[in-house]
Amino acid sequence: MRYHLFPLALAYSAVLRIRHLLFDIGIVRSHSFDLPVIGIGNISLGGTGKTPHTEYLVRLLQSDYRIAILSRGYKRRTKGFLLADAHTTARDIGDEPRQYVKKFPDVLVAVDEKRVRGIRCLLKHTPQPDLILLDDAYQHRRVKPGLEILLTEYSRVFSKDYLVPAGRLRDLKSAAVRAPVVVITKTPKVFSHFLQVDLMDKLKPVSHQLVFFSYIEYGTIRPVRNTKPVTLPRKLANILLVTGIANTRDLVTYLQTKCSFLTHKEYPDHHQFTEKDILDIVHTFTYTIGSNKIIVTTEKDAARLEESPYFRHLKDLPVFYIPIEVKFHQTGEVSFDDYILDYVTSHSKNH
Repeated sequence: MRYHLFPLALAYSAVLRIRHLLFDIGIVRSHSFDLPVIGIGNISLGGTGKTPHTEYLVRLLQSDYRIAILSRGYKRRTKGFLLADAHTTARDIGDEPRQYVKKFPDVLVAVDEKRVRGIRCLLKHTPQPDLILLDDAYQHRRVKPGLEILLTEYSRVFSKDYLVPAGRLRDLKSAAVRAPVVVITKTPKVFSHFLQVDLMDKLKPVSHQLVFFSYIEYGTIRPVRNTKPVTLPRKLANILLVTGIANTRDLVTYLQTKCSFLTHKEYPDHHQFTEKDILDIVHTFTYTIGSNKIIVTTEKDAARLEESPYFRHLKDLPVFYIPIEVKFHQTGEVSFDDYILDYVTSHSKNH
């Protein structure tokens, strides 16, 4: 089927080449700003780990700098610039920005489909942020970040992929050269030198690019809202996994080691759960055999479920979410941290 889709991918490639050319020769302008701006993104469709990597940068920098995160706010019901607060919902700003607000109350979180306008609005805030993190903005060239971090997933390195619809790339492979930092994400926790060499051979980075390798560390599962308290045994009989994210493979593999049997109800990325969906989840859980069972979802999905007017159907059930964090292999964490800190320090107004 892929071969039949290549003509469409070639047509899309032509459009992208013209677009990039307009930016490269200055017909369409890219805007730079007089403070550190770090873009975290990818050139493929979802699932590379942008959210946990953005959170990693917040944890690294928040003790010394006032941070703002600017996102598009994918699938939100609002338009234009919106600065989030504790009362803003996922429907207002999107599930990832809502997650940032909940986890980092001292960080400015804003959404705007026009990134240049969004940054200008953030710079009017008092006090002004010291730096801005652009979530998922690699292909949005109207802003020229001072530092771009390109993420690519271990199981599908962009250099071995194809443009949509023949593959999962949403931008040209050649666009990757703009990024001085490339992170291969979701690598195995046990990471050998031979695997690193193989990945570098697949990626073939250009001379100015630094390549790092990260993996996902799963945290202790936590209850969603006022769910029925449950003492979790070492090994559960059954887990009902409910997800509405782009890539669930690693999560499924991990949870399968924590239970005897896993049932997975999978919904589209950023799915807004309807009453029918939630009643279906309740029905599936109720008729799952055994008493030693729980419902598990992701941190992003938990935000949408918790804010749903239909969550009442789940309030007496053991519904949990599993938090995740990014870790770097070997000495990569120190090198990555030093590189980020050097950039921010040297470009900060307070330097």
